[in-house]
Amino acid sequence: SLIRLPARDPLGDCVPSARPAAVIVLAAGEGTRMRSATPKVLHRLGGRTMLGHVLAAAEALDPEHLVVVVGHGRDEVAATLTGKARAVVQETQDGTGHAVEVALATLGELTGTVVVLPGDTPLITAATLQALVDRHEADGAATTLLSAVVDDATGYGRVVRDERGVRAVVEHKDADAATLEVREINTSVYAFEGAALRASLSELTTDNAQGELYLTDVVGLHREAGRPVGALVAPDADETLGCNDRAQLADLARKLRDRTNLAHLRAGVAILDPQTTWIDVDVVLEPDTTVERNTSLHGSTVVRRDAVVGPDTTLTDCEVGSGATVTRTQATGAVIGPRATVGPFSYLLPGTVLGEGAKVGAYVEVKASTIGAGSKVPHLSYVGDATIGERSNIGAGTIVVNYDGVAKHRTTVGDDVRVGSNNSLVAPVEVGDGAYTAAGSAITEDVPPGDLAVGRAQQRNIEGWVARKRPKKGKP
Repeated sequence: SLIRLPARDPLGDCVPSARPAAVIVLAAGEGTRMRSATPKVLHRLGGRTMLGHVLAAAEALDPEHLVVVVGHGRDEVAATLTGKARAVVQETQDGTGHAVEVALATLGELTGTVVVLPGDTPLITAATLQALVDRHEADGAATTLLSAVVDDATGYGRVVRDERGVRAVVEHKDADAATLEVREINTSVYAFEGAALRASLSELTTDNAQGELYLTDVVGLHREAGRPVGALVAPDADETLGCNDRAQLADLARKLRDRTNLAHLRAGVAILDPQTTWIDVDVVLEPDTTVERNTSLHGSTVVRRDAVVGPDTTLTDCEVGSGATVTRTQATGAVIGPRATVGPFSYLLPGTVLGEGAKVGAYVEVKASTIGAGSKVPHLSYVGDATIGERSNIGAGTIVVNYDGVAKHRTTVGDDVRVGSNNSLVAPVEVGDGAYTAAGSAITEDVPPGDLAVGRAQQRNIEGWVARKRPKKGKP
């Protein structure tokens, strides 16, 4: 009979119970079918690399050692590792068995459970890996496979069982007709007893079509030695999917999107069109947030309760305060305060901070600027390297002229200021509290509090000019 995991929240937290001695992640492959200069395991989905997703699941087990076997693109891959993970180089790619042997050689004497998994299975969860470790140790097995039951097993190694457990993993090309009917497949995720694994690796041979050392052969060696071999069926076969080309990467990204959106929906977030909503796995959405259609939330973005984001909005590494509204906007590294409104068609760059109830309207770009509580930049303006106080209004068409061709300079606008339409504030300049500037002005000098600044040429009307110069068009 198959041992299955119970149904659970797809993004449920993993609470470590049995702690593995080591987790070994295999990430040395070239990935030629990706057709990319980027190493396969560094291709991204859901805000992380494929390897990043695998390592996040592995780290949740709190293993004593976390080793990543690298080969092709070793420097690039190693540069992405953080925390406990460390790289071990497989100089020549002589098979999965050889990769594990290389990793174990750096760990010295090792007792306890060793988990081995590929670096290109980004949907694997910590909960499933923990269940594999727990089952492995409860059974006292030498090897426990993580298997999956699929509708179409073409191309996969079949898990063949008998009354004693797993008898063998038979590759598709080597399977007879009866074995080809088996729908339980090997996922290349394993839990091994450390000493038994080390002993069996020394017995592997390259007597196969590829001339490589296969980790799957350890299953047969343990079985022949009378050591118990078991398998645990993954609760969702999608968790175990690997990635060999960009088509498969896109499919995995869609599956991860659906899983992430489902978790947020169940946590009280209103996602109005999940099929057009893409949310990275590290994004935080509080309950009663509303996410409109065609919205992408990336990186470390946080959206607080009762905020509305979208439609047609992309936020990266942003914070959106409670009750704020962000519509048809692109923003990176911005902090949007409670009950602030942004959009439509706004562009917020890093360093933008909007105070409570502030407004950034249509066709406004803001960079490295603070806009105070209740202040408004309603439309058609650029605000760069500026500090705007509270309750001020920046008229339509205003440009903060922050760059003199050599350096950036700051502009300061105080509280309760009214900047007229079509103004240029030429930095460095300060407009004091309560001051006004006339429409069409170029403000090049500081404006004292409470003053009106007029920075434009005096109007001059030339009588009869049209009749003289454009007689046909000048008729009353």
